[in-house]
Amino acid sequence: MKDTYTYQIGKNLYLNLTNRCSNRCTFCVREKSEYEGYALWLKHGEPSVDRVIAGIGDPTQYEEIVFCGFGEPTYRLAEMREICAYVHEKGGKTRLNTNGHGSLINGEEIAPRLKGLLDGINISLNAPDKAAYDALCRPRIEGAFEGLLTFARACRDCGLNAWFSVVDCIGKEAVERCRALAQDVGIPLRVREMIE
Repeated sequence: MKDTYTYQIGKNLYLNLTNRCSNRCTFCVREKSEYEGYALWLKHGEPSVDRVIAGIGDPTQYEEIVFCGFGEPTYRLAEMREICAYVHEKGGKTRLNTNGHGSLINGEEIAPRLKGLLDGINISLNAPDKAAYDALCRPRIEGAFEGLLTFARACRDCGLNAWFSVVDCIGKEAVERCRALAQDVGIPLRVREMIE
């Protein structure tokens, strides 16, 4: 089976740039061999920018081009920025689904480098505090929870359209605590259904 670098769900096109991730979330769809009928484990290496752009074609045929696969897209920040520039040049819209660790991964605050390139940034919060986050998301990177909060604040300060998301399986009380945390950080919270 060929590696899947671009895959369509609904009216959006998703880009699978890497399988590297700084979390091992207990609820992650990565535990499956495929997702929505697509094989997202990259057995032949990470795709080149040219290959991804060829898979996009005309970005205006989709509502959004979304950076989201079986890994954390910000591991490939330079390639992501190049693809965003192409999509915007062709009149398309872009969104990043991220665990918020991009600045930790890249060793610098990346929010300023995303300005003008992303129309939306979905930051997976998933827990209201460090202990719960560590238990649920099992980060492989030091300072993961505080790092994602710092990234969210940097996005806010740069004027980026960013929001937190949580999955509803964490429970009503935890969701409400996440809502209070999001309000404190100064970005919205979206609650999404757990993907079975």
